[in-house]
Amino acid sequence: MLEIKVPGWRTLRLEYLVMDLNGTLAVDGIPRPGVTEALRSLRSRLHPLLLTADTHGTAQRVAQELGVTLHRLEPGDQVAQKRAIVRDLGADRVVAMGNGANDAGMLAEAALAIVVMGEEGAARQALLEADVIVRDPLEGLALLQHPRRLVATLRRA
Repeated sequence: MLEIKVPGWRTLRLEYLVMDLNGTLAVDGIPRPGVTEALRSLRSRLHPLLLTADTHGTAQRVAQELGVTLHRLEPGDQVAQKRAIVRDLGADRVVAMGNGANDAGMLAEAALAIVVMGEEGAARQALLEADVIVRDPLEGLALLQHPRRLVATLRRA
């Protein structure tokens, strides 16, 4: 578990890291350099889950490479599916990371929402649900590795 006390906001007690694949951790189905190592360093405190529609057909290989649990989405309302997964895990225990319109539901539901503004950009719906916006996934993962940085960004007091 990762406990982060944010003055003037709340204390986060996070157990799960729920992530989108394409546009967030990967570009064109290929994980960004350094993501595997960053996730490995967080695994002792957070359980990582990868939620994806598998647009590029690489999800199984990428999940194995990253050492994360894979949840492949069914065709249909991906926003609702991602939101339901976060809710089922216990939203107050989840940090979510995404960039797309289909990530807005999980970002809204999670205790902490990190939006990645990478090569694919970020959808307006995702940005509106963000607690923090980063330029790439390594910056988002670094905030979880070094929680004082996150506190400095989110503190309200």
